[in-house]
Amino acid sequence: MRILVTGGGGFLGQALCRGLRARGHAVVSFNRGHYAELDALHVEQRRGDLADRDAVLAAARGCDAIFHTAAKAGAWARDPRTFFDANVAGTQHVLDACRAHGIGRLVYTSTPSVTHRATCPVAGLDASQVPYGEHLKSPYAETKKIAEQRVLAANDASLAVVALRPRLIWGPGDNQLLPRIVERARAGRLKLVGDGRNLVDTTYIDNAAEAHFAAFEHLAPGSACAGKAYFVSNGDPRPMRETLTALLAAAGAPPPNGTIPFRVAYAIGAACEAAWNVLPVQGEPPMTRFLAEQLVTTHWYSMAPAQRDFGWTPRVSFEDGLRALREAWQRTPA
Repeated sequence: MRILVTGGGGFLGQALCRGLRARGHAVVSFNRGHYAELDALHVEQRRGDLADRDAVLAAARGCDAIFHTAAKAGAWARDPRTFFDANVAGTQHVLDACRAHGIGRLVYTSTPSVTHRATCPVAGLDASQVPYGEHLKSPYAETKKIAEQRVLAANDASLAVVALRPRLIWGPGDNQLLPRIVERARAGRLKLVGDGRNLVDTTYIDNAAEAHFAAFEHLAPGSACAGKAYFVSNGDPRPMRETLTALLAAAGAPPPNGTIPFRVAYAIGAACEAAWNVLPVQGEPPMTRFLAEQLVTTHWYSMAPAQRDFGWTPRVSFEDGLRALREAWQRTPA
């Protein structure tokens, strides 16, 4: 098949492109930039912005299916409309491309953040048991929620869709989340919010990619997974302190150097958001209210629906993933 991957240059996107090429598919990646890694995989690259409907439709022309993983991520934005343009309008443009070109399968990468509810814990539940969040304090979470709802509503006899919600993807090749955490840990500026005993689950990169492939292979109009959302993770919840310390150690970085009470972190987040809105400060604030809530809350999910509906279970354990991560960081130039 000829498959479009939006955001193929990203961490998950590259894993999807590698896996699809290994399965014999021709792959087109829709990116804002150009990536030598995709050239090496013989992936055709089409440059453009999700907010540009014509560019999205042009990229999808001639394709048989779409993996829509591109999104604007982040904890904060001075102008929340940038999140809407990329995540909501951009996803609508992908749906428009499916209709315009008769593309019958769409795998959408969502996020568990669409169900976030302040500090309300989620322990062992599946997507049918956890409602969407309300009054979300993150433009990323809010716009991804709207986008996921649009995707699932589009499921019908001519377009089969499925939404996957991987939780905290990590592993070799991550050039965003882990490097930022490592930098703060090495500078002595990384603290746990709360006591670090809240259970959280994460997703090793290969497990996240394999979940997408399994869902895709089972996806068809009327199939068990069509029109549904699924949580995806390693299925191995661990205390936040243990998880973060293990990831840092694999990257050769020290553990968090202290704790900060949730109420203090939340207040700091509110102050940072206010300051970043009025001051000419570059980058994201070090803390936001949404991030404080995420860091202190128990979040882990049931993988049973994914096993039942498209035969997926995570294959790479947390420990095996750590070994691969450690080897990758040891090969990385200092």
